[in-house]
Amino acid sequence: MKKDLHPSNYRLVVFKDMSNDYAFLTKSCINTNETVKWEDGNEYPLVKLEISHTSHPFYTGKMKLVDTAGRIDKFKTRYAKK
Repeated sequence: MKKDLHPSNYRLVVFKDMSNDYAFLTKSCINTNETVKWEDGNEYPLVKLEISHTSHPFYTGKMKLVDTAGRIDKFKTRYAKK
């Protein structure tokens, strides 16, 4: 078996869906600068998600998808100074 194959910074991380404020705690090695206080009173690194299984149309059965990336671009092109 190869040495140093798996990451060494595996830790508990909170992932938060920003569209509906759903959050879950799981293990990950993702790098983040933000932290959040969890239900157990401990502080964990926070990763913000645009979409998760609680807001994705495939899992919810609703066909409403929020386009967060395109809204700002559309606004800037529509109201740009000429």
